Amino acid sequence: MIIIVGGGIFFYLGGSGATPVKIFHAGSLAKPLAELEILFENQNNVDVQREPAGSVATVRKVTQLGKTTDLVAVADYSLIPNMMMDEYACWYIQFARNEMVIAHTADSTYADEVDNNNWYEILARPGVRFGFSNPNNDPCGYRTMMVIQLAEMYYDNSKIFDDLIKANTNITTSKTDNKITIEVPSTEELNPNAGKVRIESKETDLIHLLEEGSIDYAFEYRSIAVQYDLDFIELPAEANLAYVEYENIYAQVELKLEDEEPITAKPIVYGVTIPTNARHEKEAIKFVELLITSDGQQIFEDLGQPPINPPVASSIDKLPENLQQLVKA
Repeated sequence: MIIIVGGGIFFYLGGSGATPVKIFHAGSLAKPLAELEILFENQNNVDVQREPAGSVATVRKVTQLGKTTDLVAVADYSLIPNMMMDEYACWYIQFARNEMVIAHTADSTYADEVDNNNWYEILARPGVRFGFSNPNNDPCGYRTMMVIQLAEMYYDNSKIFDDLIKANTNITTSKTDNKITIEVPSTEELNPNAGKVRIESKETDLIHLLEEGSIDYAFEYRSIAVQYDLDFIELPAEANLAYVEYENIYAQVELKLEDEEPITAKPIVYGVTIPTNARHEKEAIKFVELLITSDGQQIFEDLGQPPINPPVASSIDKLPENLQQLVKA
């Protein structure tokens, strides 16, 4: 826990003998988990220590950097089975949804003109700057690529991805008969056009750029726009990665990160797990229980992140016993 008093920053280690509970999590979970942290610490003698990052980077802390944590919560549940199971985790729970939007402020260039029919034309105009998070680190970043490619299909305009992404980065696409693959080079090779595009490590890093006017528009989760009181453009259901009903349309696009298996576009679903080497498993289980029951779900609902009710588990028989009755398979 960090407390700021009179401009000074103090690290508070909880009450006497408080058990530290470490959480690696997606940046877009920062606000709801901050509220859950307060509630959990009030109910238990623990000190919750959260560490936000892009979800891919979050998982790699465990799988590549060898760091230990008690919980991993990510903005794309599939990162857990694809990158953590079975060596680093043996189960996961899907617990919340989201959707992609384009955030802006009242002072953004062409803010009085932009809408859900012309946003891609506005973003391509000279003098307009936009941002997204790094696809190599953050699902919001690779989902941005997917959304822009799906927009080409929805608006029947084959130049949208070229004008916004290919013209300003080294990100490319290739096509087969039934799928479009977006190919993302390493971070060092992204080479964004600094006068047009900003690429930040995680989606929340774009907020201050919007607020200070360094960029005009940012591809964000709806929950982030709601939590930070930003204006935003809603995207068509066929492109915003929000709806199970359009899963087959989304699946026509996939994205390939360097040295990783392709990621198929799909509805946005958050996932949580307790790594196999968690040091405080008992406390972590209690935190997950709070996260996926009514008090935790209400926090997510209030912050624009619809909870999945009941939550969905990968394998109920592998879950801790306390959680098995709270989920469905």
